[in-house]
Amino acid sequence: MNNELQHTDHTLTLNNRSSLTVTGITDVDEFNEQEILAICDFGELSIKGELLHIEELSVDSGNLVVSGKIISLTYCEKLSGTSVLKRLFGG
Repeated sequence: MNNELQHTDHTLTLNNRSSLTVTGITDVDEFNEQEILAICDFGELSIKGELLHIEELSVDSGNLVVSGKIISLTYCEKLSGTSVLKRLFGG
């Protein structure tokens, strides 16, 4: 029996630091114009920048598209509290 965790494919595509496409996103915890906290199987992804805007978010397909000036991308093992989507939809 294989005890390894199964991970959803996770990719990042950054174009000219102004457009970011991420796959494998399971939830978004927080977002504003300076930071977006997205959750994937590999932890929490902090996207920091200026004038950030979520162009597309589909947790069904796992796609997240962000526009704005991308300054940094950082992974953290610790997951934040209840997600925005769960708070909105009572999950």
